Order: sequence, then C-alpha cells, then structure tokens
Amino acid sequence: MAWLVAGLGNPGDRYATTRHNLGAMVAEELVREGGAKFRKTRFVPVDLAEIHEAGDRVVIARSHRYMNESGPSYASIAKKQHIEAVHVIAVHDELDLPAGTIRLKFGGAAGGHNGLKSLQQGFGTRDFFRVRVGIGRPPGRQDPADFVLEPIPKRLEADVAIWADLGAVAVRALIADGLEAAQNRLHGAG
Repeated sequence: MAWLVAGLGNPGDRYATTRHNLGAMVAEELVREGGAKFRKTRFVPVDLAEIHEAGDRVVIARSHRYMNESGPSYASIAKKQHIEAVHVIAVHDELDLPAGTIRLKFGGAAGGHNGLKSLQQGFGTRDFFRVRVGIGRPPGRQDPADFVLEPIPKRLEADVAIWADLGAVAVRALIADGLEAAQNRLHGAG
C-alpha cells in the first residue's frame, strides 16, 4: 500500500520557523529519520521524498505554494503516485489543542484551517487522515493569524522540535497500527 504525507506549511525562510509550519517540520523529521532526501518534482510545485514504514511506501510531500493554495498540488501528486485520498495524511498545526498535544482523526471539517480547506477542495473530499499538532491559543488578545505566522521564540525552539518529533511518531503509528490503535497509544500522551 502507498501513503501520501502532506506536511502543511508555507514556503520560504520567512515562514520556516513559525507555528504554522509545524506540518512541514514533521515532514522534514520523517524524511530525516527515514534517511531520505527531498527532491524537486517536474511540473508540480512540490518537493517529494520516499520512505518505507511497516512495509508500506510512504511519499512525503512539502509544497512550494502557500498553505491556502497547496491543496491542488497535493492532489496532483496523489494522482500521479496512484494514492487515493483515504491514504493521505495531512499534518498540520492546531490552535484548538494545547501546545504539544497530538490528535489523530479521519475526515471532518476544516475548522477554519485554510490548509485543510485547500486540501478538501483539491481532493474533492474531507475523507483523509489528519495528524493535528497542538500549538495552543495566542496569549491575550493577539490575533491568531499573527500568532501562527510569527517566528517561534527562542525559548520554545526545543519544545517545537519535540512536537515535530511527536508528529512524526504519530504518522508512523497511524500507518503501522491503524487509526484506533494509534489514537489509543498517543491520545493519552498529550
């Protein structure tokens, strides 16, 4: 079986160390741990890497488009790789979860997350897996958009690296063990 991991984030150095790029950070962690390297693809603005997990081929993708425009690129890669939407795992930041909390789910609404909205439009369905990496709500009255797009403070860099690692663990558990077993294992951890 083949899987596509869509590491949601925004391209470029300006966004590389923001909370909104946690999905891309998880994708990078999976690639690093798998001993693979991202490579550019022709005709689609996406970098790809391939690893294997539990005997399955796992294609890891990181878009060159902004998150709210990335859905069609991920859908195009899935089609070229012969991967159905039900074998797509979107990895993304989640404001509505405490920082460092990991939650897995299948399907559902986008909940205001523009990256998920774009994926739903690109695939024409809500039926794909999600690895939700909690970032918590902004302090005080800070605008959530500013909060997710500001650089991660130095004091939180080590924590964010742990969150990305936990996201990678969640992706591997989802592929190896299935949704329910992975939820049972990981939902108590966060």
